[in-house]
Amino acid sequence: MNGLGPLLRTILFVAALSGIGAGAVTAAIHLNSTAQLILKAEVYEEAEAAAAPAPATEQATPAAEAPHDHAVHAHDEEEWEPAAGFQRNGLTVLFTILTGFGFALLLVAASELKGGLTSWREGILWGFAGFAVFTLAPGLGLPPELPAMPAADLMERQIWWTATAAATAIGLALMIYGRSPLFAALGVLLIAAPQVIGAPQPPSYETPIPESLHHSFVVASILASFVFWVLIGGFAGWLRPRIGAQQALAPVAQAA
Repeated sequence: MNGLGPLLRTILFVAALSGIGAGAVTAAIHLNSTAQLILKAEVYEEAEAAAAPAPATEQATPAAEAPHDHAVHAHDEEEWEPAAGFQRNGLTVLFTILTGFGFALLLVAASELKGGLTSWREGILWGFAGFAVFTLAPGLGLPPELPAMPAADLMERQIWWTATAAATAIGLALMIYGRSPLFAALGVLLIAAPQVIGAPQPPSYETPIPESLHHSFVVASILASFVFWVLIGGFAGWLRPRIGAQQALAPVAQAA
């Protein structure tokens, strides 16, 4: 247990610092790219909602005779959205940093199974793997979406996304560390399987969002994710040997 304590502290410190660094940089990228595109998409979403005709039941019921549904009003009052500007941008930065910590923790913990990261170059390679697992593979079937865009059932999308990420991670591990043509072939099959099955699709593809706007959003999201994973891997690879050495020397210094 004494040997496990320093290792856990090392993993947490490396993940926290890497996640904060990568999350802060990526949040700045999002605020100046994807966030601006989302605001443009919301204009189309609001215009579509304003142009949509009222349901037939609402049109047939005069305002004075319409029933007062307290449950509906209570539900509407419970819905909350961050205000545009500082509040919305601040939450974007906060959640991006928290996401960075979570993914950094996964990357560092997984790399410890192979002995830990030894350099920033090795860390970047792990970052490439993370990008492939959590962005490229799921994005082939479920590209990033803007508001007002059609989408399949949320639960079905989450299941497919999770299964695709897991299959891609296992497949890459088999291809890189399997040391056998059979394992490599199995890895390729695992990576291809979710794409062959296909992601859940919406019943209709009608949307007020211009195709050029969606294309710009997909490109910006993928580039931001690439930077995110490269920074996580690079920071983690640079920090791991340094923080690990400090944690190893700490008990010696205390004993002296």
